[in-house]
Amino acid sequence: MTKKFFATVAACAMAILTLTGCGADKPAPQQNKATIGVITHLNASEEKYNEVMQKLEKSYRPSKANLSAQYKYFNNLRDMQLALSAGQIDMLSTYQCVADYMILNDDNLEILKSERILGDSFCLAVREGDTILKNGLNKAIKEMLADGTLADLSKKYIVDLKAGEEPPAVPIENIPDAETIKVAVTGDLPPLDMILADGSPTGFSTAVLAEISKRIGKNIELISGESDSRAALLTSKSVDVIFWVSVPKDSTLIPTNIDKPDGIAVTEPYYNDSIVHVAPKQ
Repeated sequence: MTKKFFATVAACAMAILTLTGCGADKPAPQQNKATIGVITHLNASEEKYNEVMQKLEKSYRPSKANLSAQYKYFNNLRDMQLALSAGQIDMLSTYQCVADYMILNDDNLEILKSERILGDSFCLAVREGDTILKNGLNKAIKEMLADGTLADLSKKYIVDLKAGEEPPAVPIENIPDAETIKVAVTGDLPPLDMILADGSPTGFSTAVLAEISKRIGKNIELISGESDSRAALLTSKSVDVIFWVSVPKDSTLIPTNIDKPDGIAVTEPYYNDSIVHVAPKQ
C-alpha cells in the first residue's frame, strides 16, 4: 500500500468517528481497515466500543460502510504511542489538548483534519452513595467555573504550554486536622492529567485539585494508576475519587455511561474537549 493510498484510508477512518466524508469515490475494501488506538473505556469492552463506532458509521455514512476502522484498546498512553511508532496501529484517537501536547514535542506527528468532531466532558468520579463528597466537589467545581478559576488554570497549564516545556506541579497544601481523600490520576491525558517520568503528577490536575482541596476543606493525596484500573481503584476503596472519567457531550451518538460503570457517580464537568486523531506525517 503506497503512502498516498494509506493517507486516504487513514483520513476516511478518522471520518468514521468525526462523522464526515473522506472524499474517496469508492469505499475502500474491508481488508484496508485502519487500526486506531484508543485508551480503554471503563464500561465498554473493545468489542462493544467497535460496535458503537460501526453503528455511527452506518447511521451517518451508509454509502461508505466498508470504510470501517478497527479500534484497539490500550491501558495507557505510553503503550499506545509505542504502538504508533512501531506501525502496529495507524493512528490514535485522543483529545485535542493531548494531541497538541504530543505535536509540540514531536514534529513527526500531525492531527488529521476533519470538518466535524465529537467531544467529551471530563468529570470527577466518586462511589455511588458518597453523596456528601460528591456535593462538596460539585459546589467547588461550580464556584471555580463561575469565578473563572478553571478557565485560568486551563489556559496556564494546557493552552499556553510551549514546545519542550513541562507544566509545573502545584503543591497541595496540608490542612491541619482535616480528613484526607485519595484521588486517582493516570498520566494518560497530558497535559490535562500528566505524570512526569519520575512518577510525579504535575500541571493541570495538581492545580485543579489543590484549589478543590482548599474549597472543600479536605487534604488530597494523589494515587497513580493506569486508565483501565480507575474503576477498580474506586470500588475497592483504594481511592475516594477518580480525577477523570469521560462523558460524551452528545448522548444520541455515544452512550453516556461508556466510561462510567455501575456503582460510580460523576460530578459536574470541569473541562471539555474534542476528539481528534493523530498519525505520523506522510
